Amino acid sequence: FIIHPLHAVLEHPGVRGGGRGRPRTRPDHVVADKGYSSRRIRAHLRGRGIPHTIPERVDQANNRLARGSRGGRPPGFDRRIYRLRNVVERCFNRLKQWRGLATRYDKTRESYQATVTIASIFLWI
Repeated sequence: FIIHPLHAVLEHPGVRGGGRGRPRTRPDHVVADKGYSSRRIRAHLRGRGIPHTIPERVDQANNRLARGSRGGRPPGFDRRIYRLRNVVERCFNRLKQWRGLATRYDKTRESYQATVTIASIFLWI
């Protein structure tokens, strides 16, 4: 059993809210590209009650259609929500213009996080 990197990210997100208390461990919604379109990932997200928007790969759709009525229904997909993924991708592209971030010169996690924070502040300003 190979654990997908998405499983590791979902297990330890630790998103802190504005108030006190424990950090949230379940995202409101997951939007991913076709690389994350697998039965195992979709089942994992459904099992944790996380809504997701992941497009179906062409080969998966063809295999499902080839099985006929036993192939099941296609997974739900909301184009409007998927378009919001573009904002995140553009942000990553802007951050990757910083050479230190793109090549990961920083050795420790703390210094890399500091570099990401400084680059984000410059982009925000």
